[in-house]
Amino acid sequence: MSAAVHAAIRRQRHDAGERPFIVIWESTRACPLACLHCRAEAVPDRDPRELDTAAAKDLLRQVAAFGQPAPLFVITGGDPFQRPDLTELIAYGREIGVRVAVSPSGTPTLTAQRLRELHAAGTVGLSLSLDGSTADIHDTFRGVPGVFRWTLDAWDAARALGMKVQINTTVARHNLHDLPDIVRLVAEHGAMLWSAFFLVPTGRGRQLGVLTPAETEDVLNFVYDVGLTVPAKTTEAHHFRRVTLQRQILAATGDNHAAVLGLGPLYRELRERAAELGLDAAARRTRRPPLDVNAGRGFVFISHTGTVHPSGFLPLGAGSVRETPLTEIYRTSELFTGLRDSGRLGGRCGACEFRRVCGGSRSRAYGVTGDPYAEEPWCGYVPGSFPHQQELTTLLSASAVAGGRNASHKDSAASSTPHQAVA
Repeated sequence: MSAAVHAAIRRQRHDAGERPFIVIWESTRACPLACLHCRAEAVPDRDPRELDTAAAKDLLRQVAAFGQPAPLFVITGGDPFQRPDLTELIAYGREIGVRVAVSPSGTPTLTAQRLRELHAAGTVGLSLSLDGSTADIHDTFRGVPGVFRWTLDAWDAARALGMKVQINTTVARHNLHDLPDIVRLVAEHGAMLWSAFFLVPTGRGRQLGVLTPAETEDVLNFVYDVGLTVPAKTTEAHHFRRVTLQRQILAATGDNHAAVLGLGPLYRELRERAAELGLDAAARRTRRPPLDVNAGRGFVFISHTGTVHPSGFLPLGAGSVRETPLTEIYRTSELFTGLRDSGRLGGRCGACEFRRVCGGSRSRAYGVTGDPYAEEPWCGYVPGSFPHQQELTTLLSASAVAGGRNASHKDSAASSTPHQAVA
């Protein structure tokens, strides 16, 4: 059973209370796009309060201080290409043993020459956003004509260079019915990973329509299904780990998952469209197991001014890297230690049998209620309602044992997929 759990949920290879799996740095808020969901509420010009080159290099040294292998360091924005020192920082990270990935915006700055410079400097991965399968859908969401074409061209250029590419898709009302067609593009162009990011109502994203818990459940199960077509994960949808465990048990018992889980018309529509596109023909032997990580638990975000947050979508601060070492903030601040304590979760999350492996989106809980420990607003699961509780208890117990055993060993799967946002 423990082997089955290891295949279902991937544990962090180090104690999440001692070191993060990933560090995201918002290098700038400057960006020429006007994306409808923008967390940073990006602006055209750089902020004079940004970490300068010397401060950014000090931040890289603080990340290295967690120990080797160091957490993955992702440079995001805004548009990281608005910083003239981008390649210098990537090269410095490589010099001190910090793997650096870049998450650029799909703008005219994203040229083949710029990608070659990133590759030469030593970046270990690239993530690009694809929020629609057509220019009309994607460019409308991103606020600027031409972004769709720039993104596809950069994607193909990066792949030609041999770079690892992750494709991120913001799941919101504008593209719910377009998801199978987006997956088709991911399969055709090739990617290390497709991440379905479930919108958090922060920044400009507050103005977008939210999903219902039932729609969220339908999409999570669709993401699980296409995991045999493309390597897939979720961001800010931690209940995907619950879905993964449920689906594994239901497959073993031979139950109809759609009936047992009460999946609705959106799920049927997505499945039917996927079949029309040939996405039901499995191209992979196994699914990519979701990683057990959450805001403040394996994940840390540094703002453009140096403030430290559990997530880029959870604006509560725990200090500044200009004043306190990142290692100290991550390991000892009340905010981070509190978020790592599943006993502090409230509502249905606090009563849920999946709370230690899921925990819900703390960012969305805060965005909707103002309380980072409140129940996950986009989850409709009723604690204790899954019919195979004995099998689940066995699976979760084995997971805890496997997690403790694997924490001290290098996770080869994590090492081979170096660029990912919070699962």
